[in-house]
Amino acid sequence: MSTKYMRVAAHRGFSEKYPENTMEAFRAALDAGVDEIETDVRMSADGELVLIHDECVDRTTCGTGKVCEYTLAELKGLDAGVKKGAEFAGARIPTLRELLELCKGYPALTLDIELKEYPTEGREARAYEACDKALAMLDEYGFTERCVINSWNGKLNEYVHEKYGAKYKQHVYYPQEYLGECKIDPYSYAHCACLFTNNPKAYDYLRLRGVEPWVGAGVKDEETLDKAIANGACAVTCNNPDVILALLRAKGLHD
Repeated sequence: MSTKYMRVAAHRGFSEKYPENTMEAFRAALDAGVDEIETDVRMSADGELVLIHDECVDRTTCGTGKVCEYTLAELKGLDAGVKKGAEFAGARIPTLRELLELCKGYPALTLDIELKEYPTEGREARAYEACDKALAMLDEYGFTERCVINSWNGKLNEYVHEKYGAKYKQHVYYPQEYLGECKIDPYSYAHCACLFTNNPKAYDYLRLRGVEPWVGAGVKDEETLDKAIANGACAVTCNNPDVILALLRAKGLHD
């Protein structure tokens, strides 16, 4: 049995079998035994932090339009499960607080919090408000040391880095082009980076920089998992944690 351990994060919860970013998907991921839950944070029209990936509600709910134009009460009136299947009708868009209430009973669990409000022109204040609110809530629930803060936006990453220093572990992406414009080398402050390449030299480069190489939701079966293992990935984010955990356990790479 190998002494190496690969951590497993559930991408938007157990999103292959359950409606993504719902309490149903998060509970199923916890039941599967994941090490981490990855989720997406946006802010409602009345300043509440909600968990939904897209800018608009159209793809995952019965509604239409932008998340930021709905109040929390209005978002809670949308069905976030029925598009996944009739058996999930009635699932709702959760708040970040709801997820933290669920997860506080799992002392070994970590969270990957992806901030989706970006500081594009005219929206800087909103993005930074959502970011600060999310980090404050993570502090409130004792997750400061048990989370990574994730964004595809270089400007937002730099805001977290410059305002909070090393207080929060930051999750970025590789190659750097995925982050847009960056004024600071993201690998100078990142804790980990998801790679979008199978080139082992990229993994070596990050390790030499002190950045943990992770792989994203493209890992879905034994073939893609074996490539990540061979490259020395420390963690995998996946939509099907039941399959990935079973494969890792069979390889002696997970409890």
